[in-house]
Amino acid sequence: MSVMSEEQIDELEISDYMEEYTVLLETHQSINRDLCGEIQKMDKNHVELRLLTTSDMVADDQGLIHGGFIFSAADYAAMAVVNEKNVVLVACDSQFLSPVKFGDEVNFVAKVRHKEGRKRNVHVIGQVLDIKVFEGEFKTVVTERHVLKLKLLDEEEENKES
Repeated sequence: MSVMSEEQIDELEISDYMEEYTVLLETHQSINRDLCGEIQKMDKNHVELRLLTTSDMVADDQGLIHGGFIFSAADYAAMAVVNEKNVVLVACDSQFLSPVKFGDEVNFVAKVRHKEGRKRNVHVIGQVLDIKVFEGEFKTVVTERHVLKLKLLDEEEENKES
C-alpha cells in the first residue's frame, strides 16, 4: 500500500475522485459491426463510431466503397446516440460529399440536435482523416414497442386473415 504525500493529494483533480459514467448501448445490439462500424466513444447525446472499409463493401474495380455502407454506419451512429431500445429511422436528409475507397477508415460523430416527445433529430458527420465524406440529418422516433410488434401491424395482419 502506498501513501500519498500532501503535495500529491493537492495535484489530484476532481475527476480523479469521480466514478466514470458509463453509457451502455440499449439498441441495435445484434448489428453486424464489421459492416456498420464500431462505437469508439459513447456519451449522452454524443457518439463516435469508426467504420473500417473492407473488400465486402467494394463496388467496382477501383476500390470505391458503395454508399449504402457509409449510410448504414451513419444510421447506426444515429440510432446509438438516441440509445433507446425501440428507436427507428423515419426520415433522413443526407449528402455524400466525397468518395470512400477500400482501406479507408471513416470516423462518424453523431449528436442529438433536437428532442421533442418521442422524436429525435440527430446530426451525423463522417470523415476520412480531415475530409468530410458524409453529412446527414436523421429523424428518428422512439416507439413504445418494437416496430414489428406495434399494434398497427398486428391489426393489419388480423385484417388479412379475415
